[in-house]
Order: sequence, then C-alpha cells, then structure tokens
Amino acid sequence: MYNYLYGMSRIADQPELNFPRPTLLARSGEKHDEIQCLVRRKWLKLEPEEWVRQHLIAYLSGSLGYPMGLMAVEHRLTLNGVEKRADLVCYNNEGQPVLLAECKAPNVKLSQDTLDQAARYNLVLNVPYLLLTNGNQHYALATDINSPVEILKSIPPFKQ
Repeated sequence: MYNYLYGMSRIADQPELNFPRPTLLARSGEKHDEIQCLVRRKWLKLEPEEWVRQHLIAYLSGSLGYPMGLMAVEHRLTLNGVEKRADLVCYNNEGQPVLLAECKAPNVKLSQDTLDQAARYNLVLNVPYLLLTNGNQHYALATDINSPVEILKSIPPFKQ
C-alpha cells in the first residue's frame, strides 16, 4: 500500500512495477508532486525514474537485506575528467562498493546503451554486480575482471 502525506498526490497515477509494493511517502508540492527518498530522507520531484529507484531501494533493503545506511543515491564519480552520477551504489560492511544500479523510467527500454552506461561507471567503481532496471525488467550481471560478464537469474542478496 502506498502511503500519502499532505493531501492528494498523483502517486496513484504512477505505474505498477515488478517489485513488491513498498510504503512510500508522497505529497503534492506547489509546483509538482514529491516523493521522499528512503535513503536521503529528503523530498524529491516525483519523476518516473525516481519512482523506479525508490521501489528498488525498498526491495533491496526489505527483501535482499541491503542496509539503507550502506546505500548512496546519485553517487558522484569522475569518469575521464567528467563528473557523472550513478543512480544507486550499495556498499558492504567494509565500505567497498558491491552493487551498482542503473534505473530508467518504466517506459524506457533497457538496451545495450543502458548496459554501456553502467559498465562505464563500473570502470571507476569496480563493483562485482551491476543491476539494470526500468521497474518492469531487471537484469543483474556479475562482473569479474578475470571472467566473462555473467547474466544472473536474480539480484544477489546482501552478504555480511
């Protein structure tokens, strides 16, 4: 069930996604509807990509055991002298990045370009797992410099 705050929001107009339905906080703002980021605890414009990202955060935390305190949303990184932002990076207890997620809006088809974007970010982060999602389709990949990229059957759970 979605949770509402401060009056009516168009959160009910957002598409159903291929994640368990989380409790999300939303409100109508003066200029646009807003959703509260589960990790940063701040209000953000309710965009389709943010809708997907908040569902993913809830799923990773609630179903796969990734601690929200070890997640970085819009993680800044520098690639070839250009600042970029990874949608979501999850860390292990030692502070090493272990999962990089690239989120797209539900109406955006996941493509080779999506994978290439995540792979470029991974040149900097060197995570063992990449995740591509548009909320309806999810692709998890194992990356190991000594092995070919492997498409996984499911998103790997958090390892202590």
